Amino acid sequence: MEPLPTLAEIESAKALIRPLIRETPTYRWPLLERDLGCELWLKHENHTPVGAFKIRGGLVYMDELRKLDPSVRGVIAATTGNHGQSIAFAAKRNDLRAVIVVPHGNNPEKNAAMRSLGAELVEHGREFQEALEHSRELAGREGLHAVPSFHPWLVRGVATYALELFRFVNDLAAVFVPIGLGSGFCGVAAAREALGLKTKIIGVVSAHAPAYALSFKSGQFTEQSSTTRVAEGVACKTPHPDALAHILRHAHDVVTVSDDEALDAMREIIQATHNIAEGSGALAHAALKKHRASWKGQKVACILSGGNASTSLLREAFNR
Repeated sequence: MEPLPTLAEIESAKALIRPLIRETPTYRWPLLERDLGCELWLKHENHTPVGAFKIRGGLVYMDELRKLDPSVRGVIAATTGNHGQSIAFAAKRNDLRAVIVVPHGNNPEKNAAMRSLGAELVEHGREFQEALEHSRELAGREGLHAVPSFHPWLVRGVATYALELFRFVNDLAAVFVPIGLGSGFCGVAAAREALGLKTKIIGVVSAHAPAYALSFKSGQFTEQSSTTRVAEGVACKTPHPDALAHILRHAHDVVTVSDDEALDAMREIIQATHNIAEGSGALAHAALKKHRASWKGQKVACILSGGNASTSLLREAFNR
């Protein structure tokens, strides 16, 4: 298991990304708090140049890659959207070719966004795992560096949002954070450990992509196919061993949220804050609402990890 980044490493990542990414807002929203019975702080990672937290890790990864291999000419990644936008954005900044592989039926707005950032988009397979396997074949065939969806460099960049959160809001009892492959959770854990805090970390997954929740409950690696149609950003079938090891060590709990609960949370966030939350971005708030009795009277944060929702999904959220 790779160690979590240190405070010095997170600070270095913050200095690297700051010219391109300003500190994202952390706000209280009375309409969201109204029925929760707790003090809620929402970390707005939808306020980045690609509308999601992943960009932080992509910039750090590409910087390290160029230093390690100055001769690299192109990169490839598999994604359902936000990781692909991150890699496309960072590759363009470093004059690298970017090939992004997505499953068929992927969010069309995310596909368009990746193309607008200069990515060559390849559609393959029915789910993320099939897209990932195809990306590895293409990497060897075309001489591209394969960027993983979980890596210590990615965690180091992502940890910068957690550092911002913990320095802005003191004495948080808990942070709810979505888990896709695990970089977001590990970034929060890294910042908490680096600052010596006691804040509990609750990971949130889709009830229709429960691999990490099942693994956490059993204490061992468990695969489970994803059937979520709302929270594609957490559509994980196969947990990453390093991420799982950190989750088993640092998570207070890993809870699940259904697609219907995610849709309701999307609508509530939009109505209360006039910010868009994609399905996975709404999971943290949905989980807090579901478990609000446990946090009554306490100070809690939720990570709005991204706002790249498709028009059709937004329509469905509002028509419920």
